[in-house]
Amino acid sequence: MNRRNFIKIMAGAAVGGAAIYKGLDSFGAEAAAGEAQTLPAKHWGMVIDVSKFQGTEDIKQIAAACHQYNNVPDIGKADHEIKWIWQEDFEHTFAELESEYFSEKIKKMQYPVLCNHCENPPCVRVCPTQATFKRADGIVNMDYHRCIGCRFCMAACPFGARSFNFVDPRPHIEKVNPELPTRTKGVVEKCTFCVDRLEKGEMPVCAEVSKGAILFGDLNDPDSEIRKVLGESFFIRRKVELGTGPSVYYVIRGGEASA
Repeated sequence: MNRRNFIKIMAGAAVGGAAIYKGLDSFGAEAAAGEAQTLPAKHWGMVIDVSKFQGTEDIKQIAAACHQYNNVPDIGKADHEIKWIWQEDFEHTFAELESEYFSEKIKKMQYPVLCNHCENPPCVRVCPTQATFKRADGIVNMDYHRCIGCRFCMAACPFGARSFNFVDPRPHIEKVNPELPTRTKGVVEKCTFCVDRLEKGEMPVCAEVSKGAILFGDLNDPDSEIRKVLGESFFIRRKVELGTGPSVYYVIRGGEASA
């Protein structure tokens, strides 16, 4: 095959492939539009009422439920750890707010942390393949098939919310949830706000099992439950000075907090 014929074949394949990809996109959009159960929102967000956690075990149970549902592996090594939601102390969660005058109860508490699904996500800007992308409803999602493992998104994320699969994660999943895909070695993963559950009209796992400590809803809807809570409570967000616009809010009630 000479060079000219090769170029013609590749050009034809590119056009055909683009048409097929466009068709798949169109099919997906039509399917999504026809899904009556899908929960609608203009800007999904989360409110975490820290005072409602009775202790670290509550957070561990929520993380375990999240990880089990989303096929998050338990590698057993700290340097290979995969985590979608986990706990941190006040100093590591709100380092910029550290002060000697803060309540000792607040300082000693553990806080659940996860991807903040930022309004201006730096991870999306640096991803060379658009494997990380922001949806119209504010969720920062991932296409694992496009991830090439460059880890630019990990370097850009100021919250440490992404994990890299240094090894094949599948042997480290105790019980695979067949409703969701498993990841492969060499890709990055993170919390997705359980987008698959939203499409079925269900709340994210963490919100469902938290017994009211984690609320999820539309930040753009003034009548939503999370907007009402935010309007009546003192809240903080992580590293707001960076301008990423986190969509996860922490309600702090110093007088009610438990260590």
